[in-house]
Amino acid sequence: MKRWRRNPDVHQVTDAKPSLTADIHRREVRYLVQMGIRTVCLILAVVVPVPWPFRLLFIAGAVFLPYIAVIGANERGEPAPPPAFQDPEANQSEIPLHRREIGS
Repeated sequence: MKRWRRNPDVHQVTDAKPSLTADIHRREVRYLVQMGIRTVCLILAVVVPVPWPFRLLFIAGAVFLPYIAVIGANERGEPAPPPAFQDPEANQSEIPLHRREIGS
């Protein structure tokens, strides 16, 4: 008599996602660094006497960095890896789990 068993997936510790606390901390630090850069851009645009092209660059940084920082802070977790391609010809001799009664 043949027993149908599914091969168990082997999971490794390195496959685990970071904890929620670590993810929130990473996003907070990233946000604060970007807001720090924005503050420096704002100060440089107002206080330091530089030519207009540089001043416009600092103003653009002060205007657009908050949007980028908020979008980055709201993203959660690591991006999901793309699904692996599976060959349709593979395991054609195996009966699908929902149709096991046919082979029994």
